[in-house]
Amino acid sequence: MSKLADHFKVDYNEAKSKDQVIFRGGKYRITILSEILIRLEYDENGVFEDRPTELALFRNFEVPKFRIEEDQRYLVITTKYFSLEYVKDKPFVGPKYAPEANLKVSLIDTDKVWYFNHPEARNFYGIVADLDKTNEDNKMGVKELKKKATKKVKELIGKEKGLYSTDGFVSIDDTKSMIILEDGSLVQEPREKIDTYLFMYKRDFGYCLKDYFKLTGKPPLIPRYALGIWWNRDKIYNYQNIKELMLNFNKNKIPLSVLLLGETWHQKDKANWRRYKTGFTFNPDLFINPRDFVTYLHDRGVKLGLNIDPHEGIYPHEPRFNEVAMALGITDKSTIPFNVFDNTILNLYLNKMILPLYNIGVDFFWLDYYNEEDKLTMNALNYYHFNDFKRFTNHRGMLLARNSTVAAHRYPVHYSGQTEVSWKTLSTLPYFNSNSANIGLSWWSHDIGGYKDGVEDAELYLRYVQLGTYSPIFRFSAKYGHYYKREPWKWDLQTLNIVREYCTLRHRLIPYLYGEAYKYHKTGLPLIQPLYYTYPEIYDEPIYRNEYFFGSELFVAPITKKKDLVMDRAVENIFLPNGMWYDFKTGKKFPGNKRYVVFYKDEDYPVFARSGSIIPMATLEENINATNPPKEMEIHIFPGKSNIYNLYEDDGYSNLYEEGYYIVTRIDYNYLANNYTVIIRPVEGKSGIIPDRRDYKIRFRNTRGADDVVAMLNQDIIAVNSYVEDNDFIVEVKNVNTTQQLTINCKGKNIEIDAVRIINEDIDSIINDLQIETSLKEEIASIIFSDMRLDRKRIEITKLRKKGLGGVFVRMFMKLLEYSAEL
Repeated sequence: MSKLADHFKVDYNEAKSKDQVIFRGGKYRITILSEILIRLEYDENGVFEDRPTELALFRNFEVPKFRIEEDQRYLVITTKYFSLEYVKDKPFVGPKYAPEANLKVSLIDTDKVWYFNHPEARNFYGIVADLDKTNEDNKMGVKELKKKATKKVKELIGKEKGLYSTDGFVSIDDTKSMIILEDGSLVQEPREKIDTYLFMYKRDFGYCLKDYFKLTGKPPLIPRYALGIWWNRDKIYNYQNIKELMLNFNKNKIPLSVLLLGETWHQKDKANWRRYKTGFTFNPDLFINPRDFVTYLHDRGVKLGLNIDPHEGIYPHEPRFNEVAMALGITDKSTIPFNVFDNTILNLYLNKMILPLYNIGVDFFWLDYYNEEDKLTMNALNYYHFNDFKRFTNHRGMLLARNSTVAAHRYPVHYSGQTEVSWKTLSTLPYFNSNSANIGLSWWSHDIGGYKDGVEDAELYLRYVQLGTYSPIFRFSAKYGHYYKREPWKWDLQTLNIVREYCTLRHRLIPYLYGEAYKYHKTGLPLIQPLYYTYPEIYDEPIYRNEYFFGSELFVAPITKKKDLVMDRAVENIFLPNGMWYDFKTGKKFPGNKRYVVFYKDEDYPVFARSGSIIPMATLEENINATNPPKEMEIHIFPGKSNIYNLYEDDGYSNLYEEGYYIVTRIDYNYLANNYTVIIRPVEGKSGIIPDRRDYKIRFRNTRGADDVVAMLNQDIIAVNSYVEDNDFIVEVKNVNTTQQLTINCKGKNIEIDAVRIINEDIDSIINDLQIETSLKEEIASIIFSDMRLDRKRIEITKLRKKGLGGVFVRMFMKLLEYSAEL
């Protein structure tokens, strides 16, 4: 078999464990990788695997602290977290119950014991494989998915277990994953043996993630442009109508970062444009000069991704067909079959079909291969395509593909499939994203707006967009069809304005999102973390299970059901964690560890910032599509608690950050009542990465105008512009040298606004918007906001029927009275 190019090579030394941590007998090998991680191998012939696998790339861990007790028959190994007991050379897989097992591992200071064949019933399962896997699954909401996931885990979630378990342990079988040869080739070798990794972490899930990523490989740092707005329509685009599309985005002031082209970009049968799913050459009838087309996009700050599915092989109409055929010794004009496990074909595919597309500027590929019966090919394609980026020394790997079944976090971004346009689909997405964190996975890309079927509805579209704003990846998508309305300008003016607001907000959040992406890359902390990490009991409460932390500073309680048409509000039941929280948009204060009923207009969304949160945001530049480190930055700071945020920035697309070409700017907020200090200074990295000078707008949320504002650059006092806007106090500093320290101090009397959210304000707003007689509104308010008992209020509201208050409004006010009573 021919070898792969040098850039695929792997270091076999990294896959070998140190001798000091290996305990071996005639049929077993036990390796203590860390204080929580054990590798357990058993083979009747005493043959064990030291080569890297799809799952395990690195086993050369530092020697942890452990204690050994051993004689000819027994082996006991104890660390801070676990105690392993084994009857030497006896089969691991023995009797069902732990007291009779030949091998068992106990969690220290608990009654938890793991053994082979343990049901691990308290595992919170990880990745839901694909949202379009079956029509049945598409029609399910989060409640049904949860129920099905419990009963049919392997079918719905795939072969991987989640790492998160209230038992405090999880095992992962590595006998099914492929072996990686020294040249980087993947090979399928049946292994009829036991090769299991056991994590015994108790409550320390962060330690589990740390060791999991050390074993399997860190999540890559995603390119900065991937955090902006993506566009994908199953439509026959050409150079001209893409120009029109770009013009419409720009004219409507909606930023765009990524253009995805579906399978129609390449050569097709003119009589049947759906024929030839596989292709590698731009259709000259659509794109006369592909290089000019790519340059046009790049000049406007937009990256290009192309749909690729090689499974049909290489057709004779491909311009480089003859080169490939000659290299393979093929003399006829028959289609060349594709086989990802044949290195000769793989090399030709990558060098003759894929490399020329990179050379004209294509940024990444959307691997659209999907075969439920052939997951190995899908896994291999993800592996080879992503690692092929190593041939470009200054290119960061990027991919959009179906989820690999092994160590999927190594290949961003994951495509969840063609989803139905429906509220049911929308309700599954937050649960889907949160549960993926259980396997350490963040970068899911869903069809914002839904992909197919269903009903195009403005309210549903808005809620998709708002969720997309607070999702890992924001990708508009729809199938072929004139009446799918993904273009924001195809809707009414109110919908367009709200969509514009949220798309702009998403783009402005890129500095924050990129900083959180870097944390994920460095520490393994997922961008989205479910609420049940903090409150496990919430997992079984469908009302709150969709809530999640969005990075370190924000918390989201997504809207996934229709609004009350009479109130013209979405009625949301929300639980907020411990601490003090602020509505990210209005600044209203919400004490935590409480449940709320909150009412949201179309333009509002339940996103909260914790006390002391620091949210760095970009200000849109002249080229609104630009995703590079901004020259103007707005930093939102919430009162109540001191905090530090480390803002990470680099060039956003290359691997130079691995050589130290990045900058970390520390934003240090020192909070005292009526006396705030913010210090912004570079603390790590190299200069020249971000703009030499930057304009800062510091937005102190829920703050009145300060009496005394002083700004200093190093030791020099500099000019500031300060003013009040709504409920925020803003301090602007222009032309700041980003290599120096900026200090801003604000003092005053009673400058913090104590705007605690009160339900009566929500009810008053609802009454104000109702289409009923104004005189009736006055009477309703006098009843609702009075000191009457609840039962008396019900009677008085009912009496208003005689004055013309319709029954639908009476019933609505009865519900509002119930909500207020609950609080």
